[in-house]
Amino acid sequence: MDEKQSLTVSDAVDYKGFPANRSKTGGWVPAALIVGIELCERLSTMGIAVNLVTYLVGTLHLPSATSANIVTDFMGTCFLLCLLGGFLADSFLGRYKTIAIFASIQTLGTGTLAVITKLPQLHPPPCDPSASHNCKQANGFQMGMIYLPLYIIALGTGGLKSSVSGFGTDQFDEKNDKEKAQMAYFFNRFFLFVSSGTLLAVTVLVYLQDEVGRSWAYGICSVSMFTAVLIFLCGTKRYRYKKSMGSPIVHIFQVIVAAINKRKMELPHNDAMLYEDPAATSTVDHTNQFQLLDKAAIVAEGDFEKSVSSAHNPWKLCSVTRVEEVKMMTRLLPIWATTIIFWTTYAQMITFSVVQASTMERSLGAFQIPAGSLTVFFVAAILITLTFYDRLVMPLWKKWKGQPGFTNLQKIAIGLILSTLGMAAAALVEMKRLSVAKAVGRSTGTLPLSVFLLIPQFFLVGSAEAFIYTGQLDFFITQSPKGMKSLSTGLFLTTLSLGFFLSSFLVAVVKRVTGSKDGQGWLADNINYARLDCFYGLLATLSAINFVAFLVCAIWYKPQKPKQVLAMETTTNEGSAAEKC
Repeated sequence: MDEKQSLTVSDAVDYKGFPANRSKTGGWVPAALIVGIELCERLSTMGIAVNLVTYLVGTLHLPSATSANIVTDFMGTCFLLCLLGGFLADSFLGRYKTIAIFASIQTLGTGTLAVITKLPQLHPPPCDPSASHNCKQANGFQMGMIYLPLYIIALGTGGLKSSVSGFGTDQFDEKNDKEKAQMAYFFNRFFLFVSSGTLLAVTVLVYLQDEVGRSWAYGICSVSMFTAVLIFLCGTKRYRYKKSMGSPIVHIFQVIVAAINKRKMELPHNDAMLYEDPAATSTVDHTNQFQLLDKAAIVAEGDFEKSVSSAHNPWKLCSVTRVEEVKMMTRLLPIWATTIIFWTTYAQMITFSVVQASTMERSLGAFQIPAGSLTVFFVAAILITLTFYDRLVMPLWKKWKGQPGFTNLQKIAIGLILSTLGMAAAALVEMKRLSVAKAVGRSTGTLPLSVFLLIPQFFLVGSAEAFIYTGQLDFFITQSPKGMKSLSTGLFLTTLSLGFFLSSFLVAVVKRVTGSKDGQGWLADNINYARLDCFYGLLATLSAINFVAFLVCAIWYKPQKPKQVLAMETTTNEGSAAEKC
């Protein structure tokens, strides 16, 4: 019996619905196919986002602050829709179908964008950039035609990203020591390959957009996504699939409703008197945090259906395990909230930092570096950091501490420190850029200042993302209940969304508070007249305050793990099973 169980994965099935064969399903090969579709998604989304601000300013003739907000709103919507994707994956479609459907939607969106940017009727007539105040801005119809494909892409991205990482981890069995060790490396390598997609986006695609044509570059994005979908579907027989455990949103509301209805009842002195589902295959031990929610597990008259023997009404009575799963999700929220500000600083790397680059000397011999391609240093920092961590830090840390690298919360803390330093560096560089602009004339098109001065801010924030993204991904997947992993991944990705929206909000507030009727202020229409250094300084200050709040939340956080319940277990193997689960 034990030998048969070792050949199959207990909580996964194959494409036919039979228990998944360990040797024929899962592992690195199907995980690589899943990572491939995420690589192409990043290629498309970042290939559009990092250079979109130059299109909005240069072709549609919009002010720089307005263009920056359009980009951050687009990226924010991409990640906000991850909640929708996570809900659909956990409740109805499953991760496999969710990835296939929303990747196809993104393919449609990039193809539509390629067509729209090709048609001259859909953008205003060209004009001399040095006389931009006389340029005609895009009208409402033209802006609407740009918004249409952007938000189709946002819908596809949101649904896709919520399930890719979770489906990737489904290919590894946490109960198997060998596969559990492989999963520890999966998070780093997942982000390493995803960053490779970003690298192609900010180099090859940005160059094609500027030198060949945006429609050609966006067409390549669409073709690459279509190809990735086909390759993904080819792995159908090799994937492991986890059974849906019902809607996590419904489960959460059931606990909340039951707890509110029983709020006046007294908790029993003995935790064993709280209700636990006798048919549960895995349970979570009771904890004393958020005791108001424990009242949902108090057995009261009328909790059981009269028509069905021993069946309880889940809106009146919830098991201890169900209550503890809601507590697990609740414990994630403080960490969730204190990582939002990082993505606000990240947003500056693909908006104002690109605008900065467009005003600086970008020649490399006879070659003119596209402003959007400066983010290559950002991506290079990610790749260097991940490689250094994967090949050097993890082995050394394992020898020294007996653990495969830093904990997820330690990674997040390192990332928050680096991003704060990145914003401080950005403020100092901008002070230098403004002093040069003042000396040679603020109306000068290209300042006699090397664009490579921007490398420190790109490198620091890039290294920060390497730690924060992998730390958050690991934290939200491993610390969430089994049936809520897609929802938890969606929750993690909303930190990106809210970070971008917070950036838009801060830009709007700063323009309103510091701006004047003639378009001046911290975020003037022409950044040579602006005080972008003050804006970066504000972000550095907010990041430092946020880091202190994160430390408090990290100290407060107490992880909780489910334990497997075996139908027939002996005293000798009970401790071993609990240890492994």
